[in-house]
Amino acid sequence: MELDERKAAILRAIVEQHVATAQPVGSQSVASTSGMNVSSATVRNEMTVLEHEGYIVQPHTSAGRIPTDLGYRYFVDHFTHQGSLPAPQRRAVADFFTLFASANRVLDDLLYETSHLLARVSSHTAVVVGPHAHGDAATIRSVQLVSLQPSLVLALAILSNGSVEKCVLHLGADVDDATVAAAGIALDTQLSGSRLARVPEFVHTDNAGADHLAREARDALAARGEHEPVDPLYVGGASRLAAEHEAFATAATASRLLELLEHQVELVALVQELLAQGPTVSIGSENTLDDLRDCSIVVAPYRVDGEVAGTVGVLGPTRMDYRQALAAVEAISEQLGRVLS
Repeated sequence: MELDERKAAILRAIVEQHVATAQPVGSQSVASTSGMNVSSATVRNEMTVLEHEGYIVQPHTSAGRIPTDLGYRYFVDHFTHQGSLPAPQRRAVADFFTLFASANRVLDDLLYETSHLLARVSSHTAVVVGPHAHGDAATIRSVQLVSLQPSLVLALAILSNGSVEKCVLHLGADVDDATVAAAGIALDTQLSGSRLARVPEFVHTDNAGADHLAREARDALAARGEHEPVDPLYVGGASRLAAEHEAFATAATASRLLELLEHQVELVALVQELLAQGPTVSIGSENTLDDLRDCSIVVAPYRVDGEVAGTVGVLGPTRMDYRQALAAVEAISEQLGRVLS
């Protein structure tokens, strides 16, 4: 339902003031700060209509109003599109990813630290779902063989979605560095561009020792591709839920959410269910899980080479700063995809 301009402005003022103060918002406060140049009596009449239509509610007699889930939804749909991170947060995000790109750190470290960066920037608990090896669009970028010991070789498959599959080969006999190098070159040439779930058979060359090692590495990587994928989950700022406990409807909500964060498969499934082709906000009663009925989730995909690889998101009370939360997940998802690409 579309609100007229004045009702929309009043609702916007109520949401913004309630998010900032955590207190019910009265008509006089709205009239004095919204810039509408109307009397508090006029605002009060409009607030009565907004309450009747379900956008706001009066928690106590003689108190001001607070937004309902419907009120937050209207605010998100109409007033958050132009939000952007403040300059200090934008610099922090840019500096973080510039440092990681130059340091060439491993993927696990990047995603773990990204979850904590998002928690700091958004002031809420953050989650990052990492890319899994078996995505339909993920192909092998390169294969590397690394000699750990004379009879121990590490096989690495670097995938197009940023993930890395690795397995250790325990060989029956020692192999020299030249054989490992030759096997790695042959394997990289033959497997690059193929999908891990459908690794082609190795075609023999004229180097028997290298061929034997390459075939073992190919079979080990193919076996990895047959396993059911598990998307890695990284959680940053979980302690913020405890700090925000007063913002939830009941004291037990924060503790239930902390338990939910420990159930990786359930949380990943929830985030993926929410994810569309852009930033998504799920507010309070819109959530399918009972434990999230007092919460809001803001998620956005990050893309590697144009394909969706994973998700970043924040989790907090419905009384969150949606404009900042959306700006944070959009900025970080864009930078994360750029670095991984």
